[in-house]
Amino acid sequence: MKKVTLLLLGLVAFCFASAQEKFNGLDMNMGNLSKLSDAQTRSISPENFTGEKGRGGMADPEKHKGQRNVANSALQARELGIGWKVNPYVIIEPGETFTLAEIDGSGAIQHIWMTPTGNWQYSIIRFYWDDETEPSVEVPVGPFFGMAWNTYAPLNSIAMTVNPGSAFNSFWKMPFRKKCKITVENINPDESMNLYYQIDYTLTEVGEDEAYFHAQYRRSNEDTNSDHVIIDGIKGKGHYVGTFMGVGVNNNGWWGEGEIKFFMDGDKDFATIVGTGTEDYFLGSYNFENKQTRRYEEYSTPFAGLHQVIRPDGLYNSQQRFGMYRWHVMDPIRFEKDLKVTIQDLGWRSNHRYLPQNSDIITVAYWYQREPHAPFPDLPERNVLEVN
Repeated sequence: MKKVTLLLLGLVAFCFASAQEKFNGLDMNMGNLSKLSDAQTRSISPENFTGEKGRGGMADPEKHKGQRNVANSALQARELGIGWKVNPYVIIEPGETFTLAEIDGSGAIQHIWMTPTGNWQYSIIRFYWDDETEPSVEVPVGPFFGMAWNTYAPLNSIAMTVNPGSAFNSFWKMPFRKKCKITVENINPDESMNLYYQIDYTLTEVGEDEAYFHAQYRRSNEDTNSDHVIIDGIKGKGHYVGTFMGVGVNNNGWWGEGEIKFFMDGDKDFATIVGTGTEDYFLGSYNFENKQTRRYEEYSTPFAGLHQVIRPDGLYNSQQRFGMYRWHVMDPIRFEKDLKVTIQDLGWRSNHRYLPQNSDIITVAYWYQREPHAPFPDLPERNVLEVN
């Protein structure tokens, strides 16, 4: 009887402690949308570069005329004055790196919206968490948001959306404990870029079990072993949460027989997780083909999609190109020590034989892990990033 009483008292104490635990305002969903929190919501944009409370929309059209990086819309607001639409975007000159946000404290980015002009392969976005000097995210803006071929395609998913006419949105949760810094570099030597953007975040306590968001770009277009490396060299504890892949096809037949492989925690020659085919990994089947129309059929769902199909137009768009994504939100790939992810570049040839291909493959890997992370390989030079 005494043991039962102690057990009940312990259960009551646990329930009371759980009920008193403060909600930090993260991990939002429809089920907790009514819960109150002491988290502080903030937003950074060209109308409030610091995100400070009560400091938005203070640009003066007269003072902003001719200033570097400042929008020309100050001219359009000359008759309206302070408080109107004076500085909604920034100008990033050729070769310049512009700091979009620098946040001190503990919290998390919850949403990013931007619409950049120019070549999306030539705008490099980087994220730095806490005191690190090497970025945890380093990806051209287009591929980061699922646009590999510098051509708009609608994308409607739980983690990313791309909306008309070129509205890039990220809903990845990105926690930090001391500091967050986000930059965009314009590597286009020929033209400046205009960037409208907004970064929505919350200042709040971040739990010890929260890992940091990472993303890395890779491209294979001269690889002869037909095995594209999506990510390699991840060291530490974490979980893999997503793949974006763009494929430029160089042969006439079906191109998506390749298997994805997850080598984790000491795997060498053989991986722990092996898929059955490219379209299967992206949650499609049978060549992404609509059997009635006999054409590729685009789809965009919360966790996976073939959202972009570029068909030859008889002129400059001479090659088939595809964009697809797979978010491991409900099924993250967890690793303890290390991770490598590859996908075979494999199609069909005559007599029912597989064809090792030489496709143009662009990927972005997304994952969370504890810091420090292993050094990233150097981002390819501009000529390699170019889509041609």
